[in-house]
Amino acid sequence: MRTMSFVEEVSGGRLGRRERGPGRTSAQDQEETTMTEYLITFNDEWVQEHTEDEIKAKAVTSRAVVREMQEQGVLIFSNGGLDRDTAICSVVAEGGKPVFTDGPFVETKEHLGGFCAVDVPDDETARYWAGRLAVVLEWPQEVHRFRGTGMARTDGSAKA
Repeated sequence: MRTMSFVEEVSGGRLGRRERGPGRTSAQDQEETTMTEYLITFNDEWVQEHTEDEIKAKAVTSRAVVREMQEQGVLIFSNGGLDRDTAICSVVAEGGKPVFTDGPFVETKEHLGGFCAVDVPDDETARYWAGRLAVVLEWPQEVHRFRGTGMARTDGSAKA
């Protein structure tokens, strides 16, 4: 008898067989379970001030959750540490051509702080992972469901 993980229990065991690795399914897996891609995000403005030690501690706990996502085979990609200082440029279309600006940037009150893209069976499982991140980081997370299949590299390469 196979023991189900907490995530499988939350999703009613609908995870299906998953390849370990970058969080993608094989053709056989896709026949068994249709997975949906979600984006879990937080905005930099939602994060209260932290000491350097507090940020380091949160990095350890959040990386543990991301490693668990990898082990469960649901993580597509994750990155954090984004704020208004990491923005390289803004671009707008003018007369059918791109116009790049080093600053000032597009007027906005919020800036993306970090994200995880996950491939899970349903909203409930996406909420589970967002909840895990919200608890270990102690700041809000937002969950978005992609409306369809996205696009990825076609050469099979990936940065290490």
